[in-house]
Amino acid sequence: MAKADIAVLLALGAAFFIAIGDVIHQRSALEVTDEPVGHLQLFTRLLRDGRWWLGTAVAAAGFGLQAAALALGSVLLVQALLVTSLLFALPISARLAHRRVTRWQGLWAVLLAGSVVVIVTVGNPTAGQTRASVETWLGVCAVLGPVLALLLVGARMWSGPTSAVLLGGVSGTLWGVFAVLTKSVVHRLDITSWAGALELMRTPELYAWAVVAVAGSAFQQASFRAGPMTASLPTMTVAEPMVAAVLGVVVLGESLRPAESGWFVLITAVAVMVVATAALARGEAAIRPPP
Repeated sequence: MAKADIAVLLALGAAFFIAIGDVIHQRSALEVTDEPVGHLQLFTRLLRDGRWWLGTAVAAAGFGLQAAALALGSVLLVQALLVTSLLFALPISARLAHRRVTRWQGLWAVLLAGSVVVIVTVGNPTAGQTRASVETWLGVCAVLGPVLALLLVGARMWSGPTSAVLLGGVSGTLWGVFAVLTKSVVHRLDITSWAGALELMRTPELYAWAVVAVAGSAFQQASFRAGPMTASLPTMTVAEPMVAAVLGVVVLGESLRPAESGWFVLITAVAVMVVATAALARGEAAIRPPP
């Protein structure tokens, strides 16, 4: 079996476990307290919640499979497939809420699955390098830093759905960066010898990866508490693969190589994927219990 085929299977497995972890995390964030709390206070309360740790363990299994997939395939390939986590999360959420998946949700699910298949097959995503220079990452920070700062300022100025959207954008962006850093870390991972372990410990991406993971999780929980999940979840779910794809191209030099006549089909598939993802995420959030 080719590496790309194994990466596809691992990415789908990752999507399944991440979906379960996401469902558990969202219910925990809504039910951990009825009091209005800040982002940091909410995160510290969740650290004392056993159900949140269960969701974290399940999600960690998904992230492990994601890392394995990224070791074999490109960020563009893996992140496109991870969007299918919604296809797993939707029926799980509906089951827990004792509701059925609607016909419209079924239609969006079919469109999402079809668009992902088209992107993977027609787009022919190709891998680039596994690491980027310090200068490249500094350029990324120079662009994303002010954007994230403005989103956070806006989230403090406004409340309700607007705050949830802005915090969801912050979380989704950070998880997109996390995916690219994961690819860099797994390619430096060599624990078969002390020299390999020490080399990994000297890798700057490892520490950036850990910080981004914690920050992404904290803002994710904050977005769930800030307003309705029909606002935060679609934003987060769309932002992550889009940011990861852009960084995969800009930072790692990955590319899509469709046939000359395939660009229109590819662009259409990407548009359908974004719309279907947002619609499914909104539908999934609508069946969750209100805060």
